[in-house]
Amino acid sequence: MKFTILTLFPEMFAPLDCSILKRGRDEGLLVFDLVNFRDFALSRHKNVDDTPYGGGGGMVLKPEPLYAALAALPPPAGARRVALLTPQGALFSQSRAAALAAYDELVLICGHYEGFDERIRALADEEISIGDYVLTGGEPAALVVIDAVARLTPGVLGQEDAARTDSHAGGFLEHPHYTRPPLFAGQRVPEVLLSGDHAAIERWRRKESLRRTFLRRPDLVPEAVWREGDYAILEELAAEEETVRLCRPLWAGAAPPARRRKGGDRHG
Repeated sequence: MKFTILTLFPEMFAPLDCSILKRGRDEGLLVFDLVNFRDFALSRHKNVDDTPYGGGGGMVLKPEPLYAALAALPPPAGARRVALLTPQGALFSQSRAAALAAYDELVLICGHYEGFDERIRALADEEISIGDYVLTGGEPAALVVIDAVARLTPGVLGQEDAARTDSHAGGFLEHPHYTRPPLFAGQRVPEVLLSGDHAAIERWRRKESLRRTFLRRPDLVPEAVWREGDYAILEELAAEEETVRLCRPLWAGAAPPARRRKGGDRHG
């Protein structure tokens, strides 16, 4: 997959030369093209911003450099998507990352200063925000999007099923993880993880994933993807955790059909 980043500060993308992103690039799975759109400014001093019409503080990015930079990109080898990083965009999510990973090329436009000339928005297929806060520029947000999308590219993580078990991959938070030693600082690894019983381990992980989601992020539950057997686990959790019990309206009737009994549901 190719990532083309239109930015005023290419040096802020040093993390692309690290860790999994670097490995993905070295293996030919990822391509990163950094385009400094200041190079496309029309003025002698390469100005990319100007004062806003109507007055007010701050400077606004001019439209000409970005229009010219986008027009100068090589023709796409496949499906291309252009996204504008802005706090006014739709909130980025795991499902959106998965949708973007289906494209052959993702073009990310990084803003700076007070904002964009409004006409720049017409260049983008969509606008993305990584959260309800304001950054000094779009570069940190672009790195977040790149990392989230790149790891969904087949082969980048090495283990094909690694991304499927991540937090948010199915709408739920990921289960706890443990490694050696089995006892540390008075805290012991749950016995089920040492048992070698893979079915029991899988059920424990699913239960703890559901528990963690209901306790920390119940807002994720309505859009989550349920599995067969979840209803029985939820009933157990409802007996153990008041929070899960109080959230019954979020999951009653939402678990897979396999939970249903003859005579209809009886979960009240």
